[in-house]
Amino acid sequence: MHAITPYLAYAAALGIAAFIPGPGVAGLVGQSLGNGLRAALFFLAGIALGDLTYLTVAVAGLAALAEIFAEALIVVKILGGAYLVYLGVVFWRHRGGLADLRAAKTRSASRAFLAGYTITLGNPKTIVFYLALLPTVLDLHAVTLGQWMLLAPLTVLVLFAVLSPYAFVAARARSLMTRPAALRRLNRVAAGIIGGAGALILGEAAVAAARRV
Repeated sequence: MHAITPYLAYAAALGIAAFIPGPGVAGLVGQSLGNGLRAALFFLAGIALGDLTYLTVAVAGLAALAEIFAEALIVVKILGGAYLVYLGVVFWRHRGGLADLRAAKTRSASRAFLAGYTITLGNPKTIVFYLALLPTVLDLHAVTLGQWMLLAPLTVLVLFAVLSPYAFVAARARSLMTRPAALRRLNRVAAGIIGGAGALILGEAAVAAARRV
């Protein structure tokens, strides 16, 4: 039991952090409302990869290196926020036709995955969790490669377990609306959510850049 206690503590801490709404959750819900469940799951996979990136950085003891490249993280944050704002504009202008919706789905998977990844890299909540809070849960200096190989799939499992209900509920709401007018209104709701998240990220990036001047 003692051997699995650190993993349980990590899973609980990650689950709580992931459940708290933030830019990632807003982007996930917006993807599900605007592009459907498939795009949302690819977006979620991108989030998971972003978390794995920070987990690896933390375990490898590269937190100081991450601080050195803080300017690069600001650029990533700007790119992720700008992409969410762009998606918000696209969703707002989407006319709601089912044929257009199916065509959009075929193009959305890779973009959704990349958006989820970049947004996670620039998400302050993720950065704080892995580079500041995680050391209080795990002894990062004692984590071996074998333990990392257990933490990595555990991270993905927790994230999908906690965040996928957001995507499923939003996709269910979209599936109940089949009329173009209803889809158009729903797209505008998605535009507001995802565009607002993008604006929030851009604002945080502007504040971070101003502090470094």
